[in-house]
Amino acid sequence: MFTTNNYNGMKEIFHIESISDMHDVFGLSKPKHPLVSVIRFKNTQIQAEYHHLRCALGMYCISHKNETEGSMRYGRNSYDFREGSMLFIKPGQVISYDGHQSSVEDPGWALLFHPDLIRKAELGKTIDEYSFFSYDITEALHLSHDEKQSLNELVAKIEKEYQQNIDRYSQKLIISNIELLLDYCTRYYDRQFYTRTNLNKDVLAKFEQLLKEYYSNGIQLSIGVPSVNYCGKELNMSPKYLSDLLKKETGKNAKAHIDDFLINKAKNRLLGSMESVSEIAYDLGYEYSQHFSKIFKSKTGMSPSEYRTIN
Repeated sequence: MFTTNNYNGMKEIFHIESISDMHDVFGLSKPKHPLVSVIRFKNTQIQAEYHHLRCALGMYCISHKNETEGSMRYGRNSYDFREGSMLFIKPGQVISYDGHQSSVEDPGWALLFHPDLIRKAELGKTIDEYSFFSYDITEALHLSHDEKQSLNELVAKIEKEYQQNIDRYSQKLIISNIELLLDYCTRYYDRQFYTRTNLNKDVLAKFEQLLKEYYSNGIQLSIGVPSVNYCGKELNMSPKYLSDLLKKETGKNAKAHIDDFLINKAKNRLLGSMESVSEIAYDLGYEYSQHFSKIFKSKTGMSPSEYRTIN
């Protein structure tokens, strides 16, 4: 059942480790399958004692909600469900519910599956490649009517498969449909990035300005070279979402952009001053000059000292 921890006086966290535990949260009967379930939000309610509690999930959760009153907190952020969206949660992430009520005929669903379901399958090896499981709640996927229909059909297939008599094909078919659903979601996120291209360009400009201000303010001297985590936090988005957005827009992820920015600054310093390589590395925020030299050579094909002699 549920266990709780209390960290340094913080609000205790309930651990929902199994599909059966999640059914208890919704006041549902025991699941048909111990490792996978689809919860239909119509005619279900999160039990009152679980409202506002912080819960750590021991499973994957993919949820789609149509117009719904109420909100869900994920980390420090809150998201209003009234517009409808898809959220992706992986084991270990902490969420909390404010409760939900819906006036629409089909308020949505949640697909739950335990890591043990896919552990021996190829999906168990590749699921970390679906980076949207690390997005913040404000980076939810918004679907068109046709996209909703496609995903609803896949979820219905998964639901039907575990509700009938289980045979030696059942698990393979369930996992295949989960993987297909995730691949469709990857496509739909690509569409979402594409349709928001003007906003993406604005983020790119802010990202570049952030790097410039980082160095003009000397922040690198106290905390080192800028990290993707730092940039994401400053731009109010998750590191994964920032990297994926930049990759879709420019072909390079956030780490590659940071490295390119640093290499260009280093090139100017190497050719425009008599400073030592160690001095330049330190001023760029590198703790060790060898680390700087290694990155420089990987990007340019030559060491900083060799680059200095080309002109």
